[in-house]
Amino acid sequence: MRAFDDEVALTVAPFYLVHMLQRTLPAGFIAPCLPTKTDKLPSGSQWLHEIKHDGFRIIARKSGGQVRLYSRPGNDLSRRFPLIVETLARLRSRSCIIDGEAVACDDNGVA
Repeated sequence: MRAFDDEVALTVAPFYLVHMLQRTLPAGFIAPCLPTKTDKLPSGSQWLHEIKHDGFRIIARKSGGQVRLYSRPGNDLSRRFPLIVETLARLRSRSCIIDGEAVACDDNGVA
């Protein structure tokens, strides 16, 4: 089944990219870093590996006091996650871009 999933992903990816290039993206949108398939994990002190959580992939952009959250295709998710917007607005940095995942966890930190 895995080979089928990979084949479907490789078939669908070009259509997704074409759609992304054809639409007008919001000002300030920066495309997310996307994973690359490999048979061997990189090693060394320059690499960081994270646990994979299922949530919403979000690109957060802070400029002055304004914070915007974008989905992978560039939809504005700022109103959907007001707590994230408020928290990032309080950061001491004047501007930043954060590429991450919005995940709901229970009281024990389990997603």
